[in-house]
Formats: sequence, C-alpha cells, structure tokens
Amino acid sequence: MKDLSYQLIKKSLDVSSLRQSLIASNIANLNTPGYKVNKVEFEKYLAEAREGLQLTKTNPAHIATKDITDIQPVVEKRETTSLRDDGNNVDLDLEMTELAANEIYYNTLIQLLNARLGNLNYVINK
Repeated sequence: MKDLSYQLIKKSLDVSSLRQSLIASNIANLNTPGYKVNKVEFEKYLAEAREGLQLTKTNPAHIATKDITDIQPVVEKRETTSLRDDGNNVDLDLEMTELAANEIYYNTLIQLLNARLGNLNYVINK
C-alpha cells in the first residue's frame, strides 16, 4: 500500500527545493539584460488533479486512488512583464516575498514530515 500523505510531502519538498533554486537564479540575474523570471507551477496542477480525480471501487473494501508521483512541477517563464527597458523582468521585492513564502512552506512540510515519522516511531517502539 502506498502512503499518499508521505508521497505528497516528499513531492512538495522536491518542488520547494526546485522553487528555491529558481528564485535564487532569478535574484542572481537581477542585472542580466533580457532575463525573464522562471516560476514553478505545481499547486494548480495538484488542485486540478484533485478536482478531476474519480474514485472507482475495484473491491467493495477498497477505493482506488491516484498516484501523486504522476503530478510533476512545471517551470514557466514569466513573459508578460518587463520592469526595465532592457527586457529584464526581475522584481527584487516580489522575489524576496516568494523566497520568504517558500521558506514558510518548506518549514511547514518539514514539521508535517517530522510528525509523520514521529507517529511511525511511536508505533514501532510501543
């Protein structure tokens, strides 16, 4: 049996790591002419998958579920904005805000993972 909550936490941690790298890259390219911001899209695809999920019973005692590993993050360029005449669209304030939000997201995921592993540890040792 697959532990869907663990898979979701793991996948979300991977996305948070990717997002951190892209935000750092965006900030590093603040003064690069023509640079377009990279952004990770994951949560909207996760929500779409959840809305489109149709559960079917293969056995009266079981419910089929979708494998969370099928949902992949997508890196997109933000092409619609341009803050400077040279085509660079890095907004340092926005990037720093997204960096702080990603840090909160990551810390929350770590707390969830620690709680999950703590529960398993309790069951194993009792």
